[in-house]
Amino acid sequence: MDAATIQLNDIALFVEVARRKSFSLAARALNMPTSTLSRRISELERAIGMRLLNRNTRRLDLTEAGAQYFERCQGLVDEARFAHEQLFSLSSRPEGKLTVSLPNSLAILLLPETLQAFTDEYPEIELELDLSLRAADPHAAPFDVMLRMGEPAAAEGMEVRELIALTRHLYASRAYLEKHGWPQTPADLARHECLRSFSNEAGSTWLLCRDGQEERVTVHGRITANNMGLLSDFASMGLGIAPLPVYAATHGRIASEYALSRVLPEWTAAPLPVYAIFPSRILPAKTRAFMDFIVPKLAPANGEKAGPAAGDGHGRANDGNTTEPGSRA
Repeated sequence: MDAATIQLNDIALFVEVARRKSFSLAARALNMPTSTLSRRISELERAIGMRLLNRNTRRLDLTEAGAQYFERCQGLVDEARFAHEQLFSLSSRPEGKLTVSLPNSLAILLLPETLQAFTDEYPEIELELDLSLRAADPHAAPFDVMLRMGEPAAAEGMEVRELIALTRHLYASRAYLEKHGWPQTPADLARHECLRSFSNEAGSTWLLCRDGQEERVTVHGRITANNMGLLSDFASMGLGIAPLPVYAATHGRIASEYALSRVLPEWTAAPLPVYAIFPSRILPAKTRAFMDFIVPKLAPANGEKAGPAAGDGHGRANDGNTTEPGSRA
């Protein structure tokens, strides 16, 4: 084989190995023997006339020529796959295993009604859910889509798209507010137990907004949790004040003793972005079908209940009701 007879498929094999920096992981993704993949890459190197990969027992790296070749070829391979996928999707329904990683607190919003409706509409798709918060690394754990809240950390070459920014308000239980008092200004939060996602400086500095006005306040509290459902539970148990998306404060909880009320109702906390992370910018039909289905389901999570906010003269207010049921995630 010489440079004139190099096949696009061989280039695609090289791109897969270069992305994963591992023959074994690439072979697993390609569903072919590692020995066959290694042989095909060696034949490609001979046809090109230069080494593309530095191989040793501990790691695999691109040579300078390999890095340049990868940069030029990955877009070509992606476009070819995208063209094939578009043609294929015209004549077939999405199918196969779809691996979705999402946080537990977001799963509560989508489960079970939304995902049940999705599986009903796409019976050929086998849905596999991962509720861990592992880092976005397609080399360590292959997936089709990751849904994450807050600023995501993604490996190089991955596609990151913001889906929605969830509006957040401050919530607390009536029991907590009756015991500790109702904050009247953002500065009053410094004297309260505040439930934070992280104990670092970023998690302890809350940005509040009102009619274009912004105010930052440093808050404290004895409990932190990087799970929105847990923060909602802790708030409903009277353990403090938490910034929560509307859905996390209103989903599912009925018992009055767990009801949450709005705190500082004229102020909103910084919105919480929801991102989707994909191993490639080219989405298979099954992934596109999933995203097209669930994104509209996220929009109601950003909505408010009908009716004007009500207060009682002590700063007590909520989203239109005297109390507001919370979530037991």
